[in-house]
Amino acid sequence: MVRGLLGKLASRSLNVAGKWQQQQLRRLNIHEYQGAELMSKHGINVPKGVAVGSVDEVRKALQGLFSNQSEVVVKSQILAGGRGLGTFKSGLQGGVHIVKTEQAEDIAGKMLGQILVTKQTGPQGRVVSKVYLAEKLSLVNEMYFAITLDRKSAGPLIIACKKGGTSIEDLAEEHPELIIKVPIDVFTGITDEDAAKVVDGLSPKVSDRNASIEQVKKLYELFCKCDCTMLEINPIAETSDNLLVAADAKLNFDDNAAFRQKEIFTLRDPTQEDPREVAAAKADLNYIGLDGEIGCMVNGAGLAMATMDIIKLHGGTPANFLDVGGNASEGQVVEAFKILTSDDKVKAILVNIFGGIMKCDIIASGIVNAAKQVKLKVPVIVRLEGTNVDQGKRILKESGMTLITAEDLDDAAEKAVKAIAN
Repeated sequence: MVRGLLGKLASRSLNVAGKWQQQQLRRLNIHEYQGAELMSKHGINVPKGVAVGSVDEVRKALQGLFSNQSEVVVKSQILAGGRGLGTFKSGLQGGVHIVKTEQAEDIAGKMLGQILVTKQTGPQGRVVSKVYLAEKLSLVNEMYFAITLDRKSAGPLIIACKKGGTSIEDLAEEHPELIIKVPIDVFTGITDEDAAKVVDGLSPKVSDRNASIEQVKKLYELFCKCDCTMLEINPIAETSDNLLVAADAKLNFDDNAAFRQKEIFTLRDPTQEDPREVAAAKADLNYIGLDGEIGCMVNGAGLAMATMDIIKLHGGTPANFLDVGGNASEGQVVEAFKILTSDDKVKAILVNIFGGIMKCDIIASGIVNAAKQVKLKVPVIVRLEGTNVDQGKRILKESGMTLITAEDLDDAAEKAVKAIAN
């Protein structure tokens, strides 16, 4: 789970005026079966498996790939951790089941198309569109392995633990001495000595030491070659035939590397992402959903952060981070308003624009057109300053819209908080 110990190394939250709020990280996340396929291509041992999206596909897979298997693992595929302990809204307990092969079709059918709720999905849960059928391995030892990016060492960090298959967060709290961290020099790359330290941290019982070292090196090579931001295997396990196997696969990739990882980025599953963020990405807007009541539309990341902080200072909660950038068009402003108003939790919208490259009259025209298209039903507080500010204010005034204008950022935030109180 990262989701765990990794969450402390690469935070999944945004600190707004001292309070942490959930956010979506700006990176590609892929399904377990996709991660297993990618690992297999890089020479890493993974269980035999196949992803299926219908009961008919389940039946065919069982008759073909698993015809000689007495048991099979049925894993629901959603982009969230904690699936094993999750609950379907239909009442089915657990998103991961080890069953007799003849029972797999029934259990998979109960998962497909259903909503699975875990600790990481929130109460709304996520729809299971595919299940992953994997061979039931005879495991003799379960461990934990991960690679992430570490600010302190300014490079990749390998994390290993001789106990796995359970919550790494709890283990790190109760037995921190079991967690081994091996920083890798980004210029030198992983050495045999580095890989040996990791294997020593895993403390394998039956697998060949040299073969395990090679598996660790291959995992690191995958991490670098594929522009991963996180690679987590929980558990990485030893089988009864003395192999070190990645029995799980969670991989994230740097969105900035999409131009050179085109094949990997075709694996993106937008149905598992926040639809607001998907829409924002299509409009080339920088958007991160939060859980507050005041929607923010700002130009510039620093100004956006300051806006959220001052909203908190006045007792409100920001519903999002939305930076329209310095070159946004009128159409992008309209799309931004559509995204903000699609959030039922938004009770007011605060527009805070400091016109430099972005001109205030463009923003004003966008606000007017957005109001016409989306039929704004919540108060809109506008603070404009900078290039063409007078033209912008005139456009808003002549529009006939009921807007709340503000003189400065403090005034805007205060009025936004009062607006939702009313």
